[in-house]
Amino acid sequence: MIAAAFHVSGRGGSAIELVGARTEFNTSVMNSTLPSKSSTSDYSTSPVSMIFSIWRNREITWLLAKRDVQARYKGSYIGLLWTLVNPLLMLLIYTFVFTFIFKSRWAGAVDGGRSQFALVMFVGVIIHGLFSEVVNRAPGLVLENPNYVTKVVFPLEILPAIGLGAALFHALAGILILLIGVLVYSGELHWQVILLPFVLFPFLVMVIGIAWILSALGVFARDLKQSTTFITTAMLFLSPVFYPETAWPEQYRTLFLLNPLTFIIGQSREVCLWGHYPDFIGLGVYLLIAMIVAWFGFFCFQKMRKGFADVL
Repeated sequence: MIAAAFHVSGRGGSAIELVGARTEFNTSVMNSTLPSKSSTSDYSTSPVSMIFSIWRNREITWLLAKRDVQARYKGSYIGLLWTLVNPLLMLLIYTFVFTFIFKSRWAGAVDGGRSQFALVMFVGVIIHGLFSEVVNRAPGLVLENPNYVTKVVFPLEILPAIGLGAALFHALAGILILLIGVLVYSGELHWQVILLPFVLFPFLVMVIGIAWILSALGVFARDLKQSTTFITTAMLFLSPVFYPETAWPEQYRTLFLLNPLTFIIGQSREVCLWGHYPDFIGLGVYLLIAMIVAWFGFFCFQKMRKGFADVL
């Protein structure tokens, strides 16, 4: 038996560190998850290598993502329950502020909009939160793990996937609270909600591609991490989170649709709230573009990683 453990330390955007031996893996698992020195020296950039790398390292990715989530709540009294408490409190606050104070209405909502505004907005908050968590962490992923670059043989290309896995866990907790809110509000859930994974999958492919690009550039451009915080904050207001897509002026509508959040937020509302089928053709086009972005990000990461050790 080979004893090894990957432990996530710190909070929020903290580094994932390789430490002591507490979790045991047998030899076959280790061989299937961690590549040998020779297999990582060529840094293949093909789409097939991209998919194969994620699949081959899925076990180590799952383990590190789980440890990442656990470390964020380590030492707190209620632990992982915060993943449910936080979105629940946010939904209650949104409901109170936008229903009773602003008396906001959502154009096109089933009941005229006001009482459903918080739920509609919460969908956008969840999608944007997933995006911003991954993007904001991406520039520091390699910088925060110099040992992975210089001292151990590690598949660096899975670092963005680890960050994405942790962010997806928090997003799923938010979706659970959302569905409970819909059930309380309307007394039923539309069966189309089971199609939500088909809506989110192309988005996840797009996000990991962006994360690959940013994590590689972040090694050489240290200011990038500060820039992404501003960009993701701006995208909160440039995406249909607090307002419907129709609110944008017609002459800027095309530019608005280029936002990778716009289409996914709209389709998530269709299946979760309105009980409609998603736009499968649109999702297919989005997936095709997302795969191109993902491969380009993987290509950039693999090409730039040869210089990581020199910079670190």
